[in-house]
Amino acid sequence: MGDRVLLLATKDTIAYRRRAGRESVASGADLLAAAGPVAAEITVVDVTSEPGWDISPTTMLALGRRVRQAAGEYDGVVLTHGVDTVEETAYLVDLMAGPAAERAAIVLTGAVRALDDQDSDGPGNLAAALAAAADPAARGLGAVVCAAGELHAARWVTLADASEPGGFTSAPYGPLARVVDGKVERLTAPPPRPPYGGGEPEWDVALFKTYPGMDPDVLGGLADRGVRGVVLEGTGQGNVPASLLTAISDVLDDDIPVVVTSRSRYRPGPGEPPRDMGMAVRLGAIPAYGMRAEKARVALMAALGDGYGVDAVRAWFSGL
Repeated sequence: MGDRVLLLATKDTIAYRRRAGRESVASGADLLAAAGPVAAEITVVDVTSEPGWDISPTTMLALGRRVRQAAGEYDGVVLTHGVDTVEETAYLVDLMAGPAAERAAIVLTGAVRALDDQDSDGPGNLAAALAAAADPAARGLGAVVCAAGELHAARWVTLADASEPGGFTSAPYGPLARVVDGKVERLTAPPPRPPYGGGEPEWDVALFKTYPGMDPDVLGGLADRGVRGVVLEGTGQGNVPASLLTAISDVLDDDIPVVVTSRSRYRPGPGEPPRDMGMAVRLGAIPAYGMRAEKARVALMAALGDGYGVDAVRAWFSGL
Protein backbone atom coordinates (compact mmCIF):
# COMPACT_ATOMS: atom_id res chain seq x y z
CA MET A 1 0.00 0.00 0.00
CA GLY A 2 1.34 3.46 -0.91
CA ASP A 3 1.09 6.76 0.89
CA ARG A 4 -2.35 7.61 2.26
CA VAL A 5 -3.67 11.12 1.58
CA LEU A 6 -6.92 12.70 2.74
CA LEU A 7 -8.54 15.27 0.45
CA LEU A 8 -10.85 17.66 2.31
CA ALA A 9 -12.88 19.45 -0.37
CA THR A 10 -14.56 22.69 0.71
CA LYS A 11 -15.66 23.74 -2.79
CA ASP A 12 -15.19 27.48 -3.65
CA THR A 13 -13.82 28.63 -7.05
CA ILE A 14 -11.72 25.52 -7.58
CA ALA A 15 -15.01 23.54 -7.75
CA TYR A 16 -17.30 26.05 -9.51
CA ARG A 17 -18.72 25.33 -12.96
CA ARG A 18 -20.38 28.25 -14.73
CA ARG A 19 -20.88 27.37 -18.38
CA ALA A 20 -24.07 28.10 -20.33
CA GLY A 21 -25.22 30.50 -17.60
CA ARG A 22 -25.73 27.68 -15.09
CA GLU A 23 -23.75 27.38 -11.88
CA SER A 24 -22.94 24.07 -10.21
CA VAL A 25 -20.37 22.88 -7.70
CA ALA A 26 -18.17 19.85 -8.27
CA SER A 27 -17.78 17.25 -5.55
CA GLY A 28 -14.42 16.25 -4.15
CA ALA A 29 -14.58 13.10 -6.28
CA ASP A 30 -15.13 15.25 -9.39
CA LEU A 31 -12.13 17.40 -8.46
CA LEU A 32 -9.97 14.34 -7.99
CA ALA A 33 -11.00 13.03 -11.41
CA ALA A 34 -10.15 16.38 -13.02
CA ALA A 35 -6.73 16.41 -11.34
CA GLY A 36 -5.76 13.10 -12.93
CA PRO A 37 -3.95 10.08 -11.50
CA VAL A 38 -1.87 10.42 -8.33
CA ALA A 39 0.59 7.84 -7.02
CA ALA A 40 -1.12 7.56 -3.64
CA GLU A 41 -4.21 6.16 -1.98
CA ILE A 42 -6.63 9.11 -1.85
CA THR A 43 -9.62 9.35 0.49
CA VAL A 44 -12.06 12.15 -0.38
CA VAL A 45 -14.29 13.91 2.14
CA ASP A 46 -16.60 16.78 1.17
CA VAL A 47 -16.64 19.47 3.87
CA THR A 48 -19.27 22.18 4.25
CA SER A 49 -17.79 25.68 4.27
CA GLU A 50 -18.68 29.24 3.40
CA PRO A 51 -16.89 30.84 0.43
CA GLY A 52 -13.34 31.92 1.22
CA TRP A 53 -14.15 35.62 1.06
CA ASP A 54 -16.79 35.21 3.80
CA ILE A 55 -15.51 32.28 5.86
CA SER A 56 -16.56 32.31 9.50
CA PRO A 57 -14.29 31.96 12.53
CA THR A 58 -16.20 28.83 13.52
CA THR A 59 -15.45 27.19 10.17
CA MET A 60 -11.77 28.15 10.21
CA LEU A 61 -11.32 26.66 13.66
CA ALA A 62 -13.24 23.53 12.64
CA LEU A 63 -10.97 23.10 9.60
CA GLY A 64 -7.93 23.48 11.82
CA ARG A 65 -9.18 20.72 14.13
CA ARG A 66 -10.09 18.49 11.17
CA VAL A 67 -6.64 18.83 9.60
CA ARG A 68 -4.88 18.25 12.93
CA GLN A 69 -6.80 15.04 13.47
CA ALA A 70 -6.23 13.85 9.90
CA ALA A 71 -2.49 14.58 10.12
CA GLY A 72 -2.30 11.98 12.86
CA GLU A 73 -4.01 9.37 10.68
CA TYR A 74 -2.74 9.98 7.13
CA ASP A 75 0.63 10.59 5.49
CA GLY A 76 -0.68 13.78 3.93
CA VAL A 77 -3.69 16.09 4.01
CA VAL A 78 -4.93 18.38 1.22
CA LEU A 79 -7.50 21.07 1.96
CA THR A 80 -9.14 22.97 -0.89
CA HIS A 81 -10.01 26.55 0.03
CA GLY A 82 -10.96 29.89 -1.49
CA VAL A 83 -7.88 31.94 -2.31
CA ASP A 84 -9.14 35.13 -0.63
CA THR A 85 -8.38 33.91 2.88
CA VAL A 86 -6.35 30.76 2.31
CA GLU A 87 -3.24 32.43 3.74
CA GLU A 88 -5.01 33.03 7.06
CA THR A 89 -6.58 29.58 7.28
CA ALA A 90 -3.25 28.01 6.30
CA TYR A 91 -1.43 29.75 9.14
CA LEU A 92 -4.18 28.91 11.62
CA VAL A 93 -3.96 25.27 10.51
CA ASP A 94 -0.18 25.44 10.91
CA LEU A 95 -0.44 26.82 14.44
CA MET A 96 -3.10 24.31 15.47
CA ALA A 97 -1.34 21.28 13.95
CA GLY A 98 1.47 21.18 16.49
CA PRO A 99 3.51 17.94 16.42
CA ALA A 100 1.17 16.46 13.77
CA ALA A 101 2.88 18.69 11.18
CA GLU A 102 6.09 16.72 11.69
CA ARG A 103 4.39 13.44 10.77
CA ALA A 104 2.27 14.44 7.77
CA ALA A 105 2.39 16.86 4.87
CA ILE A 106 -0.32 19.55 5.11
CA VAL A 107 -1.17 21.29 1.84
CA LEU A 108 -3.85 23.90 1.10
CA THR A 109 -4.75 24.84 -2.45
CA GLY A 110 -7.42 26.63 -4.45
CA ALA A 111 -7.98 28.36 -7.76
CA VAL A 112 -8.48 31.80 -9.25
CA ARG A 113 -10.51 30.46 -12.18
CA ALA A 114 -13.54 28.19 -12.25
CA LEU A 115 -13.24 24.48 -12.90
CA ASP A 116 -14.80 24.66 -16.36
CA ASP A 117 -12.88 27.74 -17.53
CA GLN A 118 -10.72 26.92 -20.53
CA ASP A 119 -7.60 28.01 -18.63
CA SER A 120 -8.64 26.75 -15.21
CA ASP A 121 -5.78 26.55 -12.72
CA GLY A 122 -7.68 24.30 -10.31
CA PRO A 123 -6.88 20.81 -11.67
CA GLY A 124 -3.18 21.60 -11.93
CA ASN A 125 -3.04 23.09 -8.45
CA LEU A 126 -4.86 20.10 -6.98
CA ALA A 127 -2.67 17.58 -8.81
CA ALA A 128 0.46 19.30 -7.48
CA ALA A 129 -1.01 19.55 -3.97
CA LEU A 130 -1.87 15.84 -3.91
CA ALA A 131 1.58 14.90 -5.21
CA ALA A 132 3.18 17.06 -2.52
CA ALA A 133 1.00 15.57 0.21
CA ALA A 134 2.09 12.07 -0.85
CA ASP A 135 5.80 12.96 -0.95
CA PRO A 136 7.85 12.43 2.23
CA ALA A 137 9.91 15.48 1.23
CA ALA A 138 6.96 17.72 2.17
CA ARG A 139 6.61 16.31 5.68
CA GLY A 140 7.92 18.57 8.39
CA LEU A 141 7.50 21.73 6.30
CA GLY A 142 4.41 22.73 8.27
CA ALA A 143 1.27 23.80 6.46
CA VAL A 144 1.93 25.09 2.94
CA VAL A 145 -0.11 26.72 0.18
CA CYS A 146 0.30 25.12 -3.25
CA ALA A 147 -0.22 27.30 -6.32
CA ALA A 148 1.32 27.31 -9.81
CA GLY A 149 3.56 24.39 -8.84
CA GLU A 150 5.08 26.20 -5.85
CA LEU A 151 4.79 25.41 -2.13
CA HIS A 152 4.68 28.48 0.09
CA ALA A 153 5.09 28.43 3.86
CA ALA A 154 1.86 29.32 5.66
CA ARG A 155 3.72 31.89 7.74
CA TRP A 156 5.07 33.75 4.69
CA VAL A 157 2.53 33.34 1.88
CA THR A 158 0.43 36.25 0.65
CA LEU A 159 -2.00 36.61 -2.25
CA ALA A 160 -0.40 39.56 -4.02
CA ASP A 161 -2.41 39.38 -7.27
CA ALA A 162 -5.96 38.02 -7.12
CA SER A 163 -6.38 38.09 -10.91
CA GLU A 164 -3.63 35.64 -11.87
CA PRO A 165 -3.11 31.95 -11.00
CA GLY A 166 0.51 32.64 -10.00
CA GLY A 167 -0.45 35.49 -7.71
CA PHE A 168 0.96 34.08 -4.45
CA THR A 169 4.28 35.24 -3.05
CA SER A 170 6.42 34.56 -0.01
CA ALA A 171 8.57 37.68 -0.48
CA PRO A 172 11.11 38.41 0.82
CA TYR A 173 11.79 34.70 1.46
CA GLY A 174 10.56 32.86 -1.65
CA PRO A 175 8.73 29.51 -1.94
CA LEU A 176 9.85 26.54 0.15
CA ALA A 177 9.67 24.07 -2.71
CA ARG A 178 8.19 23.31 -6.10
CA VAL A 179 6.46 20.26 -7.53
CA VAL A 180 8.15 18.95 -10.68
CA ASP A 181 6.96 15.77 -12.41
CA GLY A 182 5.00 14.77 -9.34
CA LYS A 183 7.94 15.17 -6.93
CA VAL A 184 8.79 17.85 -4.38
CA GLU A 185 12.04 19.75 -4.90
CA ARG A 186 13.05 21.66 -1.77
CA LEU A 187 14.32 25.20 -2.37
CA THR A 188 14.87 26.71 1.07
CA ALA A 189 14.53 25.90 4.74
CA PRO A 190 11.07 26.32 6.28
CA PRO A 191 10.43 28.81 9.07
CA PRO A 192 10.89 27.42 12.60
CA ARG A 193 7.93 25.47 13.96
CA PRO A 194 5.74 27.77 16.04
CA PRO A 195 5.01 27.24 19.74
CA TYR A 196 2.26 24.77 20.52
CA GLY A 197 0.45 24.59 23.81
CA GLY A 198 -2.66 22.83 22.54
CA GLY A 199 -5.06 25.57 23.61
CA GLU A 200 -8.06 26.62 21.53
CA PRO A 201 -7.30 29.85 19.62
CA GLU A 202 -9.12 32.96 20.84
CA TRP A 203 -10.96 34.67 17.99
CA ASP A 204 -11.77 38.10 19.43
CA VAL A 205 -8.63 39.91 18.24
CA ALA A 206 -8.94 43.36 16.66
CA LEU A 207 -6.81 44.50 13.72
CA PHE A 208 -6.27 48.19 12.99
CA LYS A 209 -4.50 49.67 10.00
CA THR A 210 -2.76 52.82 11.23
CA TYR A 211 -2.43 55.98 9.18
CA PRO A 212 -1.26 59.59 9.63
CA GLY A 213 -3.72 61.53 11.76
CA MET A 214 -5.44 58.40 13.10
CA ASP A 215 -7.78 59.21 15.98
CA PRO A 216 -6.48 57.42 19.09
CA ASP A 217 -10.04 57.15 20.38
CA VAL A 218 -10.58 54.15 18.07
CA LEU A 219 -8.47 52.18 20.55
CA GLY A 220 -10.62 53.24 23.50
CA GLY A 221 -12.97 50.93 25.37
CA LEU A 222 -11.64 47.70 23.84
CA ALA A 223 -11.74 45.85 27.16
CA ASP A 224 -15.41 46.77 27.61
CA ARG A 225 -16.11 45.29 24.17
CA GLY A 226 -14.50 41.99 25.11
CA VAL A 227 -11.50 42.35 22.81
CA ARG A 228 -8.72 39.99 23.94
CA GLY A 229 -5.88 41.30 21.78
CA VAL A 230 -4.94 44.01 19.27
CA VAL A 231 -2.76 44.05 16.16
CA LEU A 232 -1.61 47.39 14.79
CA GLU A 233 -0.46 47.49 11.18
CA GLY A 234 2.08 50.28 10.92
CA THR A 235 4.39 51.43 8.14
CA GLY A 236 8.00 50.69 7.24
CA GLN A 237 9.36 48.18 9.73
CA GLY A 238 6.43 48.57 12.09
CA ASN A 239 6.21 52.27 12.84
CA VAL A 240 2.96 53.62 14.35
CA PRO A 241 1.99 57.28 14.77
CA ALA A 242 3.24 58.82 18.02
CA SER A 243 -0.29 60.10 18.60
CA LEU A 244 -1.33 56.51 19.37
CA LEU A 245 1.23 55.84 22.08
CA THR A 246 -0.91 56.96 25.01
CA ALA A 247 -3.84 54.90 23.74
CA ILE A 248 -1.53 51.88 23.29
CA SER A 249 -0.35 52.29 26.87
CA ASP A 250 -3.95 52.38 28.10
CA VAL A 251 -4.78 49.17 26.22
CA LEU A 252 -1.72 47.45 27.72
CA ASP A 253 -2.74 48.65 31.19
CA ASP A 254 -5.95 46.66 30.69
CA ASP A 255 -3.68 43.59 30.15
CA ILE A 256 -4.68 43.39 26.49
CA PRO A 257 -1.67 42.44 24.33
CA VAL A 258 -0.79 44.80 21.47
CA VAL A 259 1.23 43.37 18.56
CA VAL A 260 2.90 45.79 16.15
CA THR A 261 3.49 44.82 12.51
CA SER A 262 3.71 46.57 9.13
CA ARG A 263 1.95 46.97 5.82
CA SER A 264 5.37 46.58 4.15
CA ARG A 265 7.28 43.37 3.58
CA TYR A 266 10.68 43.26 5.23
CA ARG A 267 13.16 40.74 6.54
CA PRO A 268 13.73 41.46 10.25
CA GLY A 269 17.32 41.80 11.34
CA PRO A 270 18.95 40.80 14.62
CA GLY A 271 19.12 43.02 17.66
CA GLU A 272 16.85 45.82 18.75
CA PRO A 273 13.63 46.68 16.86
CA PRO A 274 13.62 49.82 14.70
CA ARG A 275 13.67 53.04 16.72
CA ASP A 276 10.10 54.13 15.98
CA MET A 277 8.72 50.64 16.57
CA GLY A 278 10.82 50.65 19.72
CA MET A 279 8.70 53.49 21.08
CA ALA A 280 5.66 51.21 21.17
CA VAL A 281 7.73 48.21 22.23
CA ARG A 282 9.19 50.14 25.17
CA LEU A 283 5.64 50.74 26.30
CA GLY A 284 5.09 46.98 26.30
CA ALA A 285 3.83 46.29 22.77
CA ILE A 286 5.03 43.08 21.13
CA PRO A 287 6.88 43.24 17.78
CA ALA A 288 5.88 40.80 15.04
CA TYR A 289 9.31 41.11 13.36
CA GLY A 290 8.32 40.97 9.72
CA MET A 291 5.07 39.02 10.02
CA ARG A 292 2.25 40.61 8.05
CA ALA A 293 -0.76 41.92 9.92
CA GLU A 294 -3.16 39.13 8.94
CA LYS A 295 -0.66 36.49 10.07
CA ALA A 296 0.15 38.41 13.26
CA ARG A 297 -3.56 38.40 14.09
CA VAL A 298 -3.75 34.63 13.62
CA ALA A 299 -0.59 34.20 15.72
CA LEU A 300 -2.07 36.35 18.48
CA MET A 301 -5.23 34.23 18.41
CA ALA A 302 -3.12 31.12 18.98
CA ALA A 303 -1.05 32.79 21.67
CA LEU A 304 -4.17 33.79 23.58
CA GLY A 305 -5.36 30.21 23.39
CA ASP A 306 -2.32 29.23 25.45
CA GLY A 307 -2.62 32.02 28.02
CA TYR A 308 -4.29 35.40 28.46
CA GLY A 309 -2.46 38.60 29.30
CA VAL A 310 0.44 40.63 27.96
CA ASP A 311 3.21 38.63 29.68
CA ALA A 312 1.89 35.26 28.52
CA VAL A 313 1.56 36.45 24.93
CA ARG A 314 5.01 38.06 24.92
CA ALA A 315 6.51 34.78 26.08
CA TRP A 316 4.62 32.92 23.34
CA PHE A 317 5.78 35.30 20.59
CA SER A 318 9.38 34.99 21.77
CA GLY A 319 9.23 31.37 20.59
CA LEU A 320 8.16 32.20 17.03
